[in-house]
Amino acid sequence: MLDVAVIGAGMSGMYQIYKLRELGLAVQGFEAGTDVGGTWYWNRYPGARFDSESYSYGYSFSKEVLAEWSWSEHFAPQPETLRYCNFVADKFNLRDNITFGTRLLAAHYEVEANNWLLHFDNHEVIRTRFLVTAVGPLSAPVLPKLPGLDTFGGEVHHTGLWPKEEVAIAGRRVGVIGTGATGVQVIQEVAKTAAHLTVFQRTPNWCAPLHNRPISEAEQIQIKASYDAIFRKCNATTNGFLHDADPRKALAVSAQEREALFEKLYAEPGFGIWLSNFSDVLVDEAANQTISRFVADKIRQRVEDPRTAEKLIPKDHGFGTRRVPMETRYYEVYNQPNVELVDLVSTPIEAVTPKGVKTPDGEVPLDLLILATGFDAVRGALDRIDIRGRHGLELKQKWADGPVTYLGLGVSGFPNMLTLVGPHNAATFCNIPRCIEQNVDWVTDVIQYMTRNGYRRIEATQAAEREWTDHVFDVAEGLLLTKTRSWFMGLNSNLENHDKPRLLVYAGGSPRYRERCEEVANQGYAGFELSRGS
Repeated sequence: MLDVAVIGAGMSGMYQIYKLRELGLAVQGFEAGTDVGGTWYWNRYPGARFDSESYSYGYSFSKEVLAEWSWSEHFAPQPETLRYCNFVADKFNLRDNITFGTRLLAAHYEVEANNWLLHFDNHEVIRTRFLVTAVGPLSAPVLPKLPGLDTFGGEVHHTGLWPKEEVAIAGRRVGVIGTGATGVQVIQEVAKTAAHLTVFQRTPNWCAPLHNRPISEAEQIQIKASYDAIFRKCNATTNGFLHDADPRKALAVSAQEREALFEKLYAEPGFGIWLSNFSDVLVDEAANQTISRFVADKIRQRVEDPRTAEKLIPKDHGFGTRRVPMETRYYEVYNQPNVELVDLVSTPIEAVTPKGVKTPDGEVPLDLLILATGFDAVRGALDRIDIRGRHGLELKQKWADGPVTYLGLGVSGFPNMLTLVGPHNAATFCNIPRCIEQNVDWVTDVIQYMTRNGYRRIEATQAAEREWTDHVFDVAEGLLLTKTRSWFMGLNSNLENHDKPRLLVYAGGSPRYRERCEEVANQGYAGFELSRGS
């Protein structure tokens, strides 16, 4: 019998285990992978790396970790980030409290005992007082429904399920389906050595330069001396990054001033072009058109063939209204003689064959097919678990018309279940580790509060859940992202009615979210029903 079961051993799960163990509770983590890392364990595809500045992404809770670990690049690659996760796990002996290689299949709440009964794929059954989900917002890969995919005679890999063993690229005929953030990263890397690369694109995305480079010795010293200031800035910005919006409006300045800021941001590293732009570009369509035209012109300048350039320029959404992929010479890839772009709108995939991919223009012969088709975001990993609360209420059924939560942390009808980085949680629209730490600290505090005061059960009330869900939609009203097809709106889901938009993120900003969570805690966890029964 556990006090707390933590599902997942990525960034949130590791920190949650660490914090709860400090309280002296019987806590155990359960991880489907064979080691820690979460996102950075599964996403081993070529080119995978941060698009948050490395030193803004790592944990802030340990001064020792900050002093001992040095990032080698401003935007670290996946192997380094996985080493970082292992370094933290080793330092705090976290593996002693984690069961690896086991996936949670079902979690059923037992009303009379006030326990959760957990069923794992290794047939183990465990009871726990609290269930904390740390399954990650982008951890349920979506596989395309392509006829004949299972007949392909070459290798097939989804970017989110990349094998540990090296996958040969050099000299091979490679196809990549998808041009989202992971697709962009893998395409620009595969193009370097593949004999031929065919990119199958359904929806082009607005991409901007990452401008990555190594961290110099002098910069390393400065970073380590500035960590307090770095994290203070992250906590003050809307989304937890080292970037926040310019208070001016694009349409209130001269065209010359507007272009000057666009040029400056385009030349700077990281998400500044997205998050440090004029304050109205993500809410006003006319303002958004100014940055969209600017980036479209950059694409035309960088891609030599005008027809290819036009295919790479989005026509169905404005810049920044979907997640912006960061790139390193991505557009120049299409100038290479070994790279071909297939527009799936005009030339759809008819089937995958044993030898390649068939379109109306014929068969594209391939040795390797890479699926960069994204994830069933935020709720997908929870939907794949049979979670049942009071009286057998299924979480997936409760969320049939879209998720409803309280603070993105609790769900009415599901006592003693707390969801880290869950739907309608600020951590889903954030420099995730910055918001992870807030989530974990809050969950730890409420469990400690309950333990000290003899409470055995906590459950969000229906009224609080309704109020929070309404607030989530209210603060997103007017944002252009709500008018755009993207995973923010739940439109990369395997659900049968996946074409119905369902806002998954909290767009009110991290500071506002943190303030609300603190207010709830200071009021004795208002909006939650706490009881001492069983």
